[in-house]
Amino acid sequence: MTTIPSTTSGGSSAVPTATKAVGAMDQNDFLRLMTTQLTTQDPFNPVDNTQMVAQMAQFSQVAGIAEMNQSLKALVAGMGGGAGRLNDAASWIGRSILAESNVAVPGASGGYAGEIALPDGADQLSVNYVDANGTVVHSQTLGARSAGTASFAWNGRNEAGETVATGPLRIIVSASVKDQAITPAVATWTTVTGIQSPAMGGSTKLMTGLGLLTPEEAIRLA
Repeated sequence: MTTIPSTTSGGSSAVPTATKAVGAMDQNDFLRLMTTQLTTQDPFNPVDNTQMVAQMAQFSQVAGIAEMNQSLKALVAGMGGGAGRLNDAASWIGRSILAESNVAVPGASGGYAGEIALPDGADQLSVNYVDANGTVVHSQTLGARSAGTASFAWNGRNEAGETVATGPLRIIVSASVKDQAITPAVATWTTVTGIQSPAMGGSTKLMTGLGLLTPEEAIRLA
C-alpha cells in the first residue's frame, strides 16, 4: 500500500490508496488498452479481426487461470487451518468418540457401550437394548448410582455366547431418584470411519456409525 500526500487547510495528511503490483494488469486495464487501440488505429489499415479475437482469448485464458489460483488458495487455507479442520480430524480415523445419542452401534469388537449422565445420582438404574423391531434383546440392572456418569456395556451376545445383535440398538434407560422417574442424558461410543470436508469450505464432518457428526459433538475421544 502506498500513500499520496494531500494538502488541506489544516495541513497535510497521508491518504492511503490501494495499488496493484508493478506490471499487473486487470480486466479494466485490458479494456482501456483495447479501446485506445481502436480509437487510434489507422482507418486505412485497421486492426485485423483475427488478431483482436486472439488478444481477447488470451486475456480470457489468463483471467481464468488467475481465478482458479485464487480458488485453490482458498481451498488449501480451508483444509489446513482451524480446529476441527481436515488435518486435525484425519487423526481421528479408526478411533472411538463418545457422542450424545440414545442409539448404540457395535464397535470394532462387536460390543455396545456408552454412559449415562446422573447429575443427582439414581436410586435405581437399568438399561434396555431394543432392536429395530421393538424387541428387547438385552437388559441390564445397574442398581443405585451416585452423582456423575454411569457406564454401560454389552458384547452383543446371549448367555450361550451366540451373537444376537449386530446393528444399531436403541438405548432405553429407566432411572429414578426418591421414587421419582428421571430421564437422564445418554451418550454412546462409535468408531470414526472417515471424514468429510466440503471442497469449498465449511465444517468438517466425522463419518461414524451414528451418521455424520462434527468434531465439536465429541464428548470424549478414545
